[in-house]
Amino acid sequence: MAANNRRMSGKKGAQVGSGGQRRRGLEGKGPTPPAEMRKGHAKQRAAQAKARRTTGRTQQRRGGGRSTSELVVGRNPVVEALREGVPASTLYVQQFIDNDERVREALQLAAERGGINLMEAPRPELDRMTNGLNHQGLVLQVPPYEYAHPEDLVANAHDDGEDPLIVALDGVTDPRNLGAVVRSVSAFGGHGVLVPERRAAGMTAGAWKTSAGAAARTPVARATNLTRALEAYKKAGITVVGLAADGEAELSALEALDGPVVVVVGSEGKGLSRLVGETCDVRVRIPMPGGAESLNAGVAAGIVLYEAARRRS
Repeated sequence: MAANNRRMSGKKGAQVGSGGQRRRGLEGKGPTPPAEMRKGHAKQRAAQAKARRTTGRTQQRRGGGRSTSELVVGRNPVVEALREGVPASTLYVQQFIDNDERVREALQLAAERGGINLMEAPRPELDRMTNGLNHQGLVLQVPPYEYAHPEDLVANAHDDGEDPLIVALDGVTDPRNLGAVVRSVSAFGGHGVLVPERRAAGMTAGAWKTSAGAAARTPVARATNLTRALEAYKKAGITVVGLAADGEAELSALEALDGPVVVVVGSEGKGLSRLVGETCDVRVRIPMPGGAESLNAGVAAGIVLYEAARRRS
């Protein structure tokens, strides 16, 4: 009996219930999520990297990129840039500078415009900034230019309910020519200017000055590859017209100017490059009774834009 009691004394008494936790622990957690959704999984990391690359390409497509900042150096150039409305972020003035008329005008123009920081700097610092150029105590910093994307020029025209009228520059390296073209495009109701990213003039302070303020109203787009950008325009139903001295069509007989058109202007010396010339739907010549061999890019673009505006009015 004692042995039997010992066996019975080894039994456990009443236990505290689990509250159903053990039963829930045995229940399934649903289907296993795909690898791309599992935190830390190699496939999830690969999917995230792919998404970042796609987002980067989309953002790049929305804009044409930015140029680098630029410095305008010297009293006369700084005053002229401020007079012409060239965008500026900072005006650097040398400490203890001789306060002549040009310095006073530069300070006055910068203060009147607003949004331009005035910074006083010692001469050695200005020498370093300008790589030893003769800055005469005045240095103006021009912020990077925000280029449009080639597609933006077409979209702007469609938003206005108009057929696109765009000028593309092929091999034009003088910023003053770019500024003159921007001015003509603005004057004759064009929708923008397209330039290649390499071996071409950009929107520098010189281009801004020559545009006489038109650069603030007329977008300039930049293409990584000009030929591909023109081909994309053609697929969108836009006629690509190249200006060439030996063009097969004459400007006065060119009906394409009545509709959506991109006018491609080459450099004064070499004209259109081979690939760009082959991409054009038609090459047109401007009659020159005076016998000139070629026209300045700004002048040539202005003549064609005037003819297009006349037909569209």
